[in-house]
Amino acid sequence: MTTQADKIWKNTRIATMQDNGSAYGVIESGVIVGKDGKIVWVGSDKDLPDLTAAETIDLEGRWVTPGLIDCHTHLVYGGNRAEEFEQRLKGATYEEISRAGGGIVSTVKATREASESDLLEQSLPRLDHLISEGVTTVEIKSGYGLDTETESKMLRVASALGQHRNVQISRTFLGAHALPPEAGGDKDAYITSVCEDQLPAIADAGLVDAVDIFCDTIGFSLEQTRRVFEAAHQHGLAVKIHAEQLSDQSGAGLAAEYGALSADHLEHLSEDSAIQMSRAGTVAVLLPGAFYYLRDTKVPPIDMMRQRNIPMAVATDCNPGSSPLTSILLALNMACTLFRLTPEEALAGATRNAAKALGLGDETGTISIGKACDLAIWDIDHPAELSYAMGFNPLYQRIAGGLSD
Repeated sequence: MTTQADKIWKNTRIATMQDNGSAYGVIESGVIVGKDGKIVWVGSDKDLPDLTAAETIDLEGRWVTPGLIDCHTHLVYGGNRAEEFEQRLKGATYEEISRAGGGIVSTVKATREASESDLLEQSLPRLDHLISEGVTTVEIKSGYGLDTETESKMLRVASALGQHRNVQISRTFLGAHALPPEAGGDKDAYITSVCEDQLPAIADAGLVDAVDIFCDTIGFSLEQTRRVFEAAHQHGLAVKIHAEQLSDQSGAGLAAEYGALSADHLEHLSEDSAIQMSRAGTVAVLLPGAFYYLRDTKVPPIDMMRQRNIPMAVATDCNPGSSPLTSILLALNMACTLFRLTPEEALAGATRNAAKALGLGDETGTISIGKACDLAIWDIDHPAELSYAMGFNPLYQRIAGGLSD
């Protein structure tokens, strides 16, 4: 009996990125079959079952990987901080800039003042840069509103981006990103607002998929983090954490205790927290753009993560203050050159492990039967080239949900 499909992509080399023990999960002389936005068959052409399709595409030997996933961004925000960048290079300290109304406070001000249409207009070019490099799924955090109204506005814009472009958007509430000016320095009172006002309103409106917090010396404490995690779980939401970027506060270990999807940054990760992450299956999201931009020198303990079999994801951390980066391919290169990941680890970090960091491992991230037909087709001779070149984009075509751009 002949099975009808929508599209067949043939004559290709496939880096499935399945964790099957072979490098990149490669299938030579490969075929991918899509139907209703899903992958219904993948394998070698010699094993292709009896199929017909509305369209058959000869890829002429090109490589195909899963669509790339940027699993940590702050893509929606108002304004920019280019002038502060220049001030820092001229010797101004972060504290001096903050006292003058700069830093995150300036982004909060600009984001609060911007309309939803303004934020959408400013965010679309950033999203388009990611899409142009084969990204099919993007996580977008709030965190530049720090009040219910603006945090909700940011998350509505994040949802709207997924309606304006053929891309999957994962929305993360990061109300506990920083202390707003009106809080008067009272972190406990602000966390009460996050847990009792902002989070319930945003969850009830169906605007959020996960909850994040910045736990560090200049962020929030372990106890404050625990309160946010408890509130998130009360609303049935998964949790994530910005942790161990500036110091070891054991935030990653606490996040693992709550079954966090991911712990992100992790330059100062301790072995105790790594053990907890490994046991919980919490993904380590590496953000080399912020490491580079802040001229950090403390490299995340990559060897320890390998020894503990902690899945490592790679993301841009696109944000106006510490990583104004909209190139996932450059993030892969930085992960290799700055953190010493292998090209295969880096690519897994923007596919299989990135999907897991968003709780989407059953839906996307590998080229596998039953998963979304999210593909990136490349003019390359080997997958290592995706981490190798800087400022070069070898994307031939992007397929998202079975549809080509």
